[in-house]
Amino acid sequence: MKARRDVFQAIADPTRREIMGLLVHNTLTLNGIVEHFEVSRPAISKHIKILEECGLVMIEQQGRERYCTAKPQKLKEVFDWIDQYKVFWNQKLDALDDFLMNDTPTDS
Repeated sequence: MKARRDVFQAIADPTRREIMGLLVHNTLTLNGIVEHFEVSRPAISKHIKILEECGLVMIEQQGRERYCTAKPQKLKEVFDWIDQYKVFWNQKLDALDDFLMNDTPTDS
């Protein structure tokens, strides 16, 4: 049975986040990505495969080279999940601000 992968699993690893950061700005070959890391090519290939399975990277074969392109649209799933907590944190921070403003000692 194939493991189910999602975008959250993909971005949980710092190496994969760094790969995404590289690919957002440029389409790179697998070797081009490997050059930015001090890990083996097979290790980077495994990270790329996970990113591809999650829909964050597209790999296109051109001759002997494999070009990797970021597909950051899939990150909207993460944004939407995080966004639901924005209201919660804004309310908590506003309440803290109110507390601090009302509880500040005055010079008498």
